[in-house]
Parts: sequence; C-alpha cells; structure tokens
Amino acid sequence: MTAAERAAEVRPVRVRHRVEYVCLRAAVALFSALPIAWAARVGAWIGSLLYLVDARDRRVALFNLAIAFPEKSLAERKGILRASCRNLGRLAAEFCHLPRLTAADLSELLTFDDRATWERLMAMRQSRGVVVVTAHLGNWELLVYAQALWGYPVAIIHRTLGNPLVDNWVTAMRQSVRTRILRKKAAAREALRVLREQGILAITPDQNQTASFGVFVDFFGKAACTTPGVARLAMQTGAAVIPVFIVREGESARHRVIVLPEIEMRTTGDRAADIVANTQACSDVVEAMIRQYPEQWIWFHKRWKTRPPGEAKLYV
Repeated sequence: MTAAERAAEVRPVRVRHRVEYVCLRAAVALFSALPIAWAARVGAWIGSLLYLVDARDRRVALFNLAIAFPEKSLAERKGILRASCRNLGRLAAEFCHLPRLTAADLSELLTFDDRATWERLMAMRQSRGVVVVTAHLGNWELLVYAQALWGYPVAIIHRTLGNPLVDNWVTAMRQSVRTRILRKKAAAREALRVLREQGILAITPDQNQTASFGVFVDFFGKAACTTPGVARLAMQTGAAVIPVFIVREGESARHRVIVLPEIEMRTTGDRAADIVANTQACSDVVEAMIRQYPEQWIWFHKRWKTRPPGEAKLYV
C-alpha cells in the first residue's frame, strides 16, 4: 500500500469506537485467561444466547436456510442455526487464544485428512502461485493462522472493519505471524503480485458481491452474485486453485483440515464464459462443504442480496 493509500485509510476514532475497543480487549483478556477448551464452552453458551436475542439476524439466517434446504423442516433448520451460533461463539473464544499459539500447540488442535497431499500442494509455490479456495466455515481464522505457523504464510483480502481501533488490532494480530493483508481497494494489484511471486492467496468466495464486481452462478439452486477473483487471478497467472477447509470435530476445540483436489481452470478462448464456468466450479466445491457441515457456516450473511436484473429483492 502506498503512502497515499495508507493516508486515505486513516479514519476518525469516535467515543463509541473506544468503548467497543475496551470491551473487546476485556473479553479477549477474559477468554485468554481460560484454557482454550473452557473458553470454547463459554463461547458456545454465548452463541446460544445470541440465537435467542438476535431476532433480526435470526430471521435472515432462517430465510437463507429455507433457500438452501427447502426439504428440511423448520425445526431442523432452527437446529442447524442454533449449532451455527454455538460454533460462532466458539470461534470468537478461540480467536482470543491465537496470539499465544505456537506451531507445537497445533498438533493438539488440528489434524489432517491427508497431510502429505497438503504438503505436496504447498510445495507448488516453488514453481507457481497457489490460490486457496476456502469459506467462512468452521474456524477459518485458525486455518489462516496455522498456515503461517507451519511456515506457509498466506495473503488474505481484508474488508476494513467499521471500528478503526478494532481493525488495527485484528490486522496487527494477523500480521504478527506474517499473514499478508491486502486491503480491498488495492487487492487486485496486490493479489497478482503475490501469485507472481509464488505466494499463497486465500479467497473465500462464499459472500455476496455487488453486481459491478461479481458474476452470477448457482449456489444452493439460486443465482448468487459471486467474486470471480479466483478464476481471473488463476487464469491470468497460471496459479493452482486448491480447496482447503477447516471443520470442527463435534463440539470440541479440535479441528480437521480437509484438502481437496485441485480445481482445473477451463480455458476455451471465451474469457467471459470461462470466468463464469470456473467461478461456478469453485462455488460448487464450497456448496458441497457447506452441505456436509451446515452447522459450521455463518447463515446470518445476506448471501443472495444482489439479484440478477429484473429480479425482486429477497431481503427486506
């Protein structure tokens, strides 16, 4: 980021921001003082409380679950959402422990379905960049942090948080293990640089995009505006596209890393059509993982907010 871009990022700090920041640091201190397994249990309880009191977001989440799983009963969808809220609470509690983790600690928290495959794929950096396709599933923050502790620091595209003090704290924590932060305004240029330097770039194509930045692909049977960033970057640089996800084992503080086969990018000469097809291929992998672990995805997000031209809004 240039000096001018850094200056443009400077935002005023208001009293509300300071109060939120103090509360955050107090919560971090509290959770950090507990053993991580206990902290996760407390976080799960707070997540259950969130399900009960956050009626507005609960309506959005249940609406999304009805789109994704029309065959399930309302009781089943509520059960998925309650479990998702508990996972979100655990994630928040575990996030507070990240600064204390070492590479040795990870053996107690993480296992691999196939570590040899993961190491072989990471070795691709010697000849080409790697785009890791993942999702806001399980404890995705732990996945990025662990990658860095294992010696494979990742570049991520960071959406600036509303509170500048919190944003600075989160950014500093991620950067402490050499995670590279790409601010969204300059992300395209910086992402190309990462891949051309044989780096690892993680992208989560499971969030809504505006019509000007996204392409529409099928997601749970409904058109969803999705970032074409994975397809464009991989097609331009020749980077490998590797799906990597982290899932929680039951309700414990242990996690499992799942590495799936490389997604081959289609190149027919019709660039626009190839971008959509390749974006669909990435979205299909993400959807399959969410279908397998629906209780570990964040259903509060308005995933289908941007609609194709002529379609009515879905969210009120």
